Amino acid sequence: MFKDAKATSAKGRSFVIIMLVIAFLAVFLRFGIKKLIEVNITQSESNAQVTLKLISTALENYAKDNNGVYPESLSNLTKTHPPYLEKDYTSQTSLIRSYDYSCSRLTAVGYSCSATPSKCKLTGKKSYTISTSGILLSEDCSK
Repeated sequence: MFKDAKATSAKGRSFVIIMLVIAFLAVFLRFGIKKLIEVNITQSESNAQVTLKLISTALENYAKDNNGVYPESLSNLTKTHPPYLEKDYTSQTSLIRSYDYSCSRLTAVGYSCSATPSKCKLTGKKSYTISTSGILLSEDCSK
């Protein structure tokens, strides 16, 4: 009779220990995943800024070589030899990209290109816009 009580007590204690370990691991994973997402967002935002600066530099160099006239589309920058820009970032389609790029204004006298997170607060917290002469602005993507 006492033997069964000790066995039940040991099983109960083992169950409590297992539940505590699982709870500890759940809390540890929660903070680990949160930190991983934050690092990924920071990296994505940095990449978006660098890409916009790359686009801006290519546009400025094109204009410098063409009497101050900017191209009508980014694809014009990829068709020259050597190309001003390796690829047209506004026409990229990928399921895993973190930012979407677009040029809302691309005329002979200037440009305005932007990078917005594919999923606000998950792939990035800020939207970036770069305009003629390389002026880079940022704002919260939830606006």
